[in-house]
Amino acid sequence: MRISVSEMFVFSQDTNMTTTFLTKEGFQKLADELEYLRTTKRKEVAERLHEAMEGGELIENAEYEAAKNEQAFVEGRIQELEMILASARIIEEQNKNPTTVQVGDTVVVKEGSNNPEEYTIVGAAEANPRKGKISNESPLGRALLNRGVGDDVTVEAPGGMFKVHVVKIK
Repeated sequence: MRISVSEMFVFSQDTNMTTTFLTKEGFQKLADELEYLRTTKRKEVAERLHEAMEGGELIENAEYEAAKNEQAFVEGRIQELEMILASARIIEEQNKNPTTVQVGDTVVVKEGSNNPEEYTIVGAAEANPRKGKISNESPLGRALLNRGVGDDVTVEAPGGMFKVHVVKIK
């Protein structure tokens, strides 16, 4: 069962949940993971539990404990994904010449004399700084929101304050 974008909006209509920003690809990736966990992984863990229960005394059965822990992890991840997808807002394609940085935009910034760096502003569930995707909730992501080309932006990060210059918004 795949969750469509229209179904996602039905899930999130009457809730007071915090909005999670996702790209269409990120939404689908999480929906696919949820489907895998609900169907395939749950069945695998249930089989492991069943086999471990048949293995003898449960009190000292390490395999049984490991299977129970895995089951708890899988069920927790299913709940987490359901909440993320229920509160998701799909990041729509922005116009071709954005004037200010918004979630979903790719921004080129330059810090001092360092080489320019490119980041795409995404929701926290999709953030992957190694791949150039930073969260709108991160210090840099938050500081860049609603800024324009040519702006000098002060970023308050845990490691201290630093400044970046907005070179380009894509």
